[in-house]
Amino acid sequence: MLAFQPLVQGTVLALSVLQAVAWDSFTAAVYEHSVILPALTDEPPSPDDALALMNKNMDILEGAIKEAARQGAHIIVTPEDGIYGWRFTREAIYPYLEDIPDPEVNWIPCTDPKRFAPAPVQERLSCMARNNSIYVVANMGDKKLCNSSDPSCPSDGRYQYNTDVVFDSEGKLVARYHKYNLFMSETQFNFPKEPETVTFETPFGKFGIFTCFDILFHDPAVVLVSKLQVDTVLFPTAWMNVLPFLTAVEFHSAWAMGMGVNLLSANTHKVGLAMTGSGIYAPDGARAYYYNMKTEDGHLLVAELSSHPRLSPAYPPAVNWSSYVSSVKRFSPNDHDFSGLIFHDRFTFTELTKSEGNLTVCQKDLCCHLSYKMAGKREDEFYVLGAFDELHVVEGQYYLQICTLLKCKSTDLKSCGQPVEAAQTKFDMFSLSGTFGTDYVFPEVLYSGVHLAPGEFEVSSDGRLISKIGPTKPIVTVTLFGRWYEKDHLKQDPQPPASPCCYHN
Repeated sequence: MLAFQPLVQGTVLALSVLQAVAWDSFTAAVYEHSVILPALTDEPPSPDDALALMNKNMDILEGAIKEAARQGAHIIVTPEDGIYGWRFTREAIYPYLEDIPDPEVNWIPCTDPKRFAPAPVQERLSCMARNNSIYVVANMGDKKLCNSSDPSCPSDGRYQYNTDVVFDSEGKLVARYHKYNLFMSETQFNFPKEPETVTFETPFGKFGIFTCFDILFHDPAVVLVSKLQVDTVLFPTAWMNVLPFLTAVEFHSAWAMGMGVNLLSANTHKVGLAMTGSGIYAPDGARAYYYNMKTEDGHLLVAELSSHPRLSPAYPPAVNWSSYVSSVKRFSPNDHDFSGLIFHDRFTFTELTKSEGNLTVCQKDLCCHLSYKMAGKREDEFYVLGAFDELHVVEGQYYLQICTLLKCKSTDLKSCGQPVEAAQTKFDMFSLSGTFGTDYVFPEVLYSGVHLAPGEFEVSSDGRLISKIGPTKPIVTVTLFGRWYEKDHLKQDPQPPASPCCYHN
């Protein structure tokens, strides 16, 4: 929260500050942008051609910013890669980069564009914010020269960073963040030597910022929320959806709930790369979200949020994820567990053979418990209860504990874990819990057609993910997605080849 000195009696300016600090809510906007991409080439364009492409994208972003301001938004987030795209070698991206100064320089590029090196992108973003009286969050590239005195200096003599910038409603640069957890394809960029925890204060709460892949790791994401106590996280992303657990709207809404923080998530839009899914998320559920795999259109979302969600009466209670599991008699284990792959991770599954019941499935130290009742069991749809307790090592290395109620792609058990968007089975009730060794567990409920379920489920203080309505809409997955950060650097246990169709005793 904002700290302020006692008011000086009769000072009009101080009174206005107090009124601003007292904001209970604010209006947020995110824009999902269908990015105009450069030609696919290893050769760098001319500076003029690079700026021309960026201006085409900024023309679209400026229209969204004007419309958000017209609807009363105080801040807008635009996507990662939203100004120039992602088709680059290290050399080819260089003409798109600008030198972005530390915000401590107290700079408004719109009114003082020549104070530093030429920065037409920063100047234009600053003017968008200033001319529309709105905070603007954008993603662009930063360049920093270095030399042989720095042993980490790249051979071409410069650092190149994937960078988020924030301009306040006067157009002043108030935040700069260099992405720390680069995705495996981001070879055009360097990561900073240490993770940056970037925060800034506004009249409507304390904000933090990070980018895309960062959300899966402890630094800086968890530090911003748990240690620095930000109210709202700004999240530019270029997220490729991965069913069943990592669609953008599904995971980002779950992360906001699990961390107890507002999250403003702006995704790029590219159907061919499964890029879609933006949202305005609160600790108690989504306020607005967008998912569209049918057209290449951009989309603006605007919604109201609490400025200080921890003070809200609707703020979720603290959760002890092992409380319920440790207090009840263990359900009878199923004799027909089998293994299957979800995004290269080997899960242990057990089938829901009846229309209602209690099931347990275990993997290593994680046991997942499910009580359920289907509104009607269909012969053409199979569901399983799954558990995963292991290090994920595909596009990054991070330790997961996952309990999931999951629809199989077909009635062939070999299909369990394969991506599926559609379902017809409704549930009168479900209650999912697990013996998690981590406090960082993110609750997901995904309905048929990749729809969220805001207000239709809850997490109890004893660690159960419970339906609040019955029957539900048709369910694709109900999941507790746990991240055990302390185990990220362990070696992966050797595992036998997957045998997704083979039962074992």
